[in-house]
Amino acid sequence: MAIMNHMIKKIDTDVANLRQGLQPQNLSYWYDKIIKETIEMAPPWLEDKIKVCQDPVLPMKFNLDISKRAVRYFMIVVDDNLEAMPYSTKLYFLKVQEIMSAEMDKSLI
Repeated sequence: MAIMNHMIKKIDTDVANLRQGLQPQNLSYWYDKIIKETIEMAPPWLEDKIKVCQDPVLPMKFNLDISKRAVRYFMIVVDDNLEAMPYSTKLYFLKVQEIMSAEMDKSLI
């Protein structure tokens, strides 16, 4: 019975952690961190071309306004931060990278 309680508690903790990683305030924290580090890495003339805005009505929606020339820096910073992110946040930002890569590929055609 103790083993079963331990397993249930572990599953409950895992689910809570996954849910936590997709909370709007958690995503906002990671976007702020990534944008700040991207601006630090990018050349000074690109600084004002790297922005993110959280939708006030739909707090899980973020509008990433970034120059095509700055995307490379954004991708590098996301890669550098993935290991520190909660699992579900990591999956979210991997999807963001996938979408950005697809958009960049479209613009090359």
